Amino acid sequence: MTHHRSRRARVLGAGIATGILIPSVVAATPASATTPTVSCTSGKTGLAAKLQKDITAALANRKGTVAVGLYDRSTNTTCSLRATSAYDSASVVKVTVLATLLWDAKKHNRYLTDRETSLATAMITKSDNDATSTLWRQLGLTKVKGFLTAAGMTQTKPGANGYWGLTQITVQDEQKLLKLITARNSVLSDNSRAYILKLMGKVISSQRWGTPAGAPSGVSVHVKNGWLSRATHGWRVHSVGTFNGAGHDYMITVLTQDNSTMDYGVTTIQNVAKAIHKDLVPTVSAKSAYVPTSTPQEAIPAVPAN
Repeated sequence: MTHHRSRRARVLGAGIATGILIPSVVAATPASATTPTVSCTSGKTGLAAKLQKDITAALANRKGTVAVGLYDRSTNTTCSLRATSAYDSASVVKVTVLATLLWDAKKHNRYLTDRETSLATAMITKSDNDATSTLWRQLGLTKVKGFLTAAGMTQTKPGANGYWGLTQITVQDEQKLLKLITARNSVLSDNSRAYILKLMGKVISSQRWGTPAGAPSGVSVHVKNGWLSRATHGWRVHSVGTFNGAGHDYMITVLTQDNSTMDYGVTTIQNVAKAIHKDLVPTVSAKSAYVPTSTPQEAIPAVPAN
């Protein structure tokens, strides 16, 4: 992936991302009144309280600003933290780009071309920036915004001037997207949903970190990650994933910024993911849990569409 940052890119995104820095030790008052806490609800007795406790513990003493979303259809469980705080998307937006492409093709009653299929595969499985820029240019902001409206993703703001990596995203909207991908709806066809999940299930090993960490072996994993370093808010490191199996159908979004390094953000995300997988599917032994296979590769995905 391309190491590319221009002064213009830095200016475009300066000061856009929001959220407050979590101190490593939070005083009882008055800081606790302004520091968001993990909120969980569940149809399964005791699960919400356990998830809230364990996600909070996973974030204890972690520096940075973290937003979390969890939804499990099987137990009607939802957890959220800073669900409406905006973050630079980095490469997580690539799932939205693919969904827009498929949504637009459905509107015109056509299949993807071989060229589009090749670009989409590279964009998701390898996080290829050039492929993304090509598709972003082809679609244009009108179609991207059209899809966002159809999907109800009202908090997502596409990056200007071709800077798709500076699209503003929130946990709430990413969870809406993952819900659309994983259940029948009027926005994406069944074939489109299956195609997105297929590509997210084939992401190369060096990019399968993040939300899949600790996923039980009997659960299918679909993931897309994003990572971006900028002059303000340090490293943004994000991971969205959907998981199906062992009697569960769930999705996780973790967005982070103010990380000193990429690896620090990855560790924060994986701590949260491990807690969630363990609480949702507690019968699986640790030995069969999913372990990311490679060290993340640093890259800067805020590439302009020249």
